[in-house]
Amino acid sequence: MFKKVALGIVFVFAGIGFFLVAGYFAVRFGFTNESGIIDTQREAFFEGIAPEAIEPSYTGPWEGSEEWLVMEDAIRRDVSVIQRAAADSGVPARLIVANLVAEQLRLFFTEREAYKKFFYPLKILGPQSQFSWGVMGMKEDTAIQVENNLKDTTSPYYLGPEYEHLLDFKTDDVKGERFTRMTDQHDHYWSYLYAGLFLKQIQVQWENAGYPINNRPEILSTLYNIGYRYSVPKENPQVGGAAITLSDGTRSFGGLAAEFYNSNLLTDLFAQ
Repeated sequence: MFKKVALGIVFVFAGIGFFLVAGYFAVRFGFTNESGIIDTQREAFFEGIAPEAIEPSYTGPWEGSEEWLVMEDAIRRDVSVIQRAAADSGVPARLIVANLVAEQLRLFFTEREAYKKFFYPLKILGPQSQFSWGVMGMKEDTAIQVENNLKDTTSPYYLGPEYEHLLDFKTDDVKGERFTRMTDQHDHYWSYLYAGLFLKQIQVQWENAGYPINNRPEILSTLYNIGYRYSVPKENPQVGGAAITLSDGTRSFGGLAAEFYNSNLLTDLFAQ
């Protein structure tokens, strides 16, 4: 009996180990990324295909939806930390919010059970804690690169000495502290700050390459969605990113973020 119990315990821990290892490699090699239209849009981003050729046209006022009203309420409660993160990272608050809107609408419409049970009744933003973290949906490896770019003076993403210590850790448990920062359900400041710094680093990279995109929220948002690896400065970048299906149609992450950015929504709090 003892041997059977011991063997059962071994099998349980082996199963847990397999799950964790499989999860690591799934994230590492991009198996957790959404497929289909995403890959097509990523190719379009680099090959210069017009986004209209791959995106359904805008068909309705998503801003009047129940999901938007939930999100608007939650964003208004977060206005002070969003503005603080924007000031610290050096990007417009509206740019951070545009990416927040796209990420949260994606979550609201793909995680319907969680939306109905938690996000809608509590009027809160949806935090993530598995493959992507926090309300901005940033992956751990992206967060690490944001941190490293702040201190690497040879990096094309380097922002200058005044930014170097913005993400310094207070403990020796860097991995644990990073996770706590990004997934804190009561204070979203770090999620917004990491997102703002990512966007600022991309701005600097493209500006130094001679292709400024500071006034191109659709391109910055596309790059926020697809990551550093695909940030290759060029003359005519195209909007793209993950396909996000709402109640009124489907568009890319970058297109949806720009749709909010260029609207009159929340302009009383976040000017264009």
